[in-house]
Amino acid sequence: MWTLDEEHETSAGRVAAGRTGHGPDLVLAHGWPWSSYAWHRIIPALSTHFTLYWYDMPGFGHSDLAPRRAPSLDVQGEVFGEMLDHWSLAAPRVIAHDFGGAVTLRAHLLHGQDYNALVLMNVVAMRPWGSDFFDHVGHHIEAFTGLPPHIHAALVGAYIDGALVRPLVEDDRARLIAPWLSDQGRDAFYAQFALADETYTAEVEHQYGTLRCPATVLWGEDDPWIPLARGTALAQAIGTEMHTLPGLGHLPQLEDPQRVAQALLKHLGAG
Repeated sequence: MWTLDEEHETSAGRVAAGRTGHGPDLVLAHGWPWSSYAWHRIIPALSTHFTLYWYDMPGFGHSDLAPRRAPSLDVQGEVFGEMLDHWSLAAPRVIAHDFGGAVTLRAHLLHGQDYNALVLMNVVAMRPWGSDFFDHVGHHIEAFTGLPPHIHAALVGAYIDGALVRPLVEDDRARLIAPWLSDQGRDAFYAQFALADETYTAEVEHQYGTLRCPATVLWGEDDPWIPLARGTALAQAIGTEMHTLPGLGHLPQLEDPQRVAQALLKHLGAG
């Protein structure tokens, strides 16, 4: 049910998008280095209760990989608001993963976007963030952009594997890797390392206790990238409960889609 059959122009460039289902509006915000494809296994379960909307953020997936504005988290927050306005969504429910957390929090706290409810799953939202490898690549971009294609492909695959506790279905893994293998995709992949800046979360961290909607923090308990303690700190800052997914890593929606879909429906009041 996951498709990208819509195209929209944003202030950063063209984005590919899709929608399906019936019911209250629910927007899915992906993270790095994924795309909206990361939601494809839970879309069928969610679509029986909600009208779902998703898009590949500028610089990701099937959207412009070389957008006219650098696709940093501040720009992504603006674009998220633009997409809600384009879809005429006044106060949708939102599920955010990875840096989709910072994106949706910025759209809400800095750009006035209202949500009916917000689920934050293994998100980038609290400092410090970024692994030692992430930091290393960010300081040595030129050494990586010149890698031979087969070594670059292996690096992307190994990087994605490093986020997981449970291995992915091989086709899922291949389709997550594929957008980064073209010349533009390779440049876009390494550009994200250079664009990472904790300022984008520092600007909103002090406001987490002022969210204007119910918020749920849901965490793959064994996340190798963003430790559980970071999720616990986020829940405390918001003033909400922490809910864990034992035995899952940083990409719960593909590691165990059935369990994650059930958890999301429960926390959105549909399960």
